[in-house]
Amino acid sequence: MATDMSEAINQFIQERGISEELILKTIENTLVSAYKRRYGNEENAIVRWSDDNREVSIYAQKKIVDGVYDPVIEIDLEEARELDPEAEIGDELLIEVDPKDFDLASVQTAKQTARQTIRDIQKDTIYSEFKDKEGEIVIGYYQRERNGTIYVDLGKIEGILPKKYQSPRESYHVNDRIKALITEVNKVPMGLQIVLSRTHTDFVQAIFELEVPEIYDRTVEIHKIVREAGYRTKLAVYSNREDVDPVGACVGLKGVRIQAVIRELEGEKIDILKYDPDPRRFIKNALSPAEVRDVVILDEAKHQALAVVAESQLSLAIGKQGLNVRLANRLVDWNIDVKTDAQFEEMDISAESRRAVSELFSDEEDYGEEISRIGELPGVAPALAEAFLANGVDYIEDYLALGEEGIAALKGITPEQLQDVKKLIEEYVEIVEEDGETPESEETPVEEAEAGPPEEPEGEAEEEYECPECGAKITADMSVCPECGIGLSFEFED
Repeated sequence: MATDMSEAINQFIQERGISEELILKTIENTLVSAYKRRYGNEENAIVRWSDDNREVSIYAQKKIVDGVYDPVIEIDLEEARELDPEAEIGDELLIEVDPKDFDLASVQTAKQTARQTIRDIQKDTIYSEFKDKEGEIVIGYYQRERNGTIYVDLGKIEGILPKKYQSPRESYHVNDRIKALITEVNKVPMGLQIVLSRTHTDFVQAIFELEVPEIYDRTVEIHKIVREAGYRTKLAVYSNREDVDPVGACVGLKGVRIQAVIRELEGEKIDILKYDPDPRRFIKNALSPAEVRDVVILDEAKHQALAVVAESQLSLAIGKQGLNVRLANRLVDWNIDVKTDAQFEEMDISAESRRAVSELFSDEEDYGEEISRIGELPGVAPALAEAFLANGVDYIEDYLALGEEGIAALKGITPEQLQDVKKLIEEYVEIVEEDGETPESEETPVEEAEAGPPEEPEGEAEEEYECPECGAKITADMSVCPECGIGLSFEFED
C-alpha cells in the first residue's frame, strides 16, 4: 500500500509538474477535511508522515480527564491507560484514526477539497512560471481559431493570439508552429490567460537577440524600434565598442542574420540604421533607404525639422502612403517635413514662402529679439552659414561691421546669396545704432509732428508757422493742425 502511494505521488508530480512538498500538503489537507466532516472539529487532528514519506497517518489529540465532557477532544483516564499504562490526568494522548471509519460524505468532501487544492496549486505554479516569462518568446502550435483569435498549445496551457496582435502578412493552419511573444499573463475565473503577440516591437527585439549575439551580450544595443506590423520596421542601434559596427553586426555576413529575421516576420521590410545623438545625422539615417542631402532644424524646442532630398528620392523618403517618413518621425521623435531641392530653393528666395513655413512650424512671429547669428536667420542653409564662418563672420553684427566693401570681398559666397542675407536681416532683425539714432531704412512715422522751435518776440503779433505735414499756416497756441488734423507740439529754446 505504501509503495502504491509513493508511486502515485511520483506519477502525479511528473504529470502535473507540482512539487512533492505541495502534493504532501494536499494529502494532509484532504485527511483533515475528512476528519472535520466526520467529527465536526479539526483543531485536534494531526497528520504524520513516515520518514520516507511512503506512509501517512492521522491522529486525534485528546486530553486525559477524570470524567469526559467532549469525547472528540477528551479521553477518560482508564481508557487512556489501556493505550498507555503511564498516562496521567492532564496529559495529551495521540490516538490513531482509521480512515475507514470516515463515512461516505466525509470522503466525498475530502476528494472535492483535494481536487480544488490541486487546481489552485496548478494555477499558481503555471502562473508563476509564465509570469516570469513575460517579454520572452515562446513556441507553440496552432490548435483552433475562433472569431479571429488563434488558440496556441503551449504544452502545459493554452495561449491566445488575438487578431489585433497578428501580422496581416501571416496565415496559419492546424498544427502550424507559431513563435510569439508573451505580453500578458492574467488570472481569470476559468484559469489562466496567456496573451501572445507577433506585432509588438519587443517581439522584433527578442528575435534580434536570438539571431545577433552582439545584441544579446549588449555589445550592440537597440536604441529604439518602431514598426508598422506586416509592412516595415525601423531599428536604431549603436555599439558600445568602437571596433564593432552595429549595423554590420545586425546584418551579418552576406546578410545571413537579417534574412533570418525577415523570414520570421514573413518578408516584412526592415531598415537597420545607426543611432546618432546629433538630431540632424539621426534624421538623415532615419529616412533610409532614401538619401537625404541636408537637414534643417526649424524649431529645436518643438522638434521640427526639414529634410531636403533630390527629386528622385522624394517618393522613397516619404514612402508608400507616407509610411517611411511617419516611422522616421516616431523613431527620432521629431516632426519631419520632406522637401526637394527645388522646393527648398523656393523657400530660400521667397520671403513669403519663408514666412508661411515659419507660421506652419512655429507659433512665434517675432524673431528680432532671438536672432543674433547668421545661421539663425530663417531660410539660411547650413552650408551658407558655414561659408560665413569660414570668413570669420558668425554674428550679424560682425557682418554689418564689414561694410559694403568688406561684405563684397567675402569668399565662397555669391552676390545673390549676399543679397538674400541682406533681405533677411532687413526683414527679421531690428538694427539700432549705438548713438541711439535709427538708420533711415528703419525710420517709422510718428503720430505727432514736432514743429521747429519758434521764438515769440515781446510786444509783437503772434508769429505764424507752417505745418510740417501739410504746409498749412499754424500758430503756437494750436495743438491740432486745422487742415490735416495731425497733433502739434512746440519746443522753445532759451
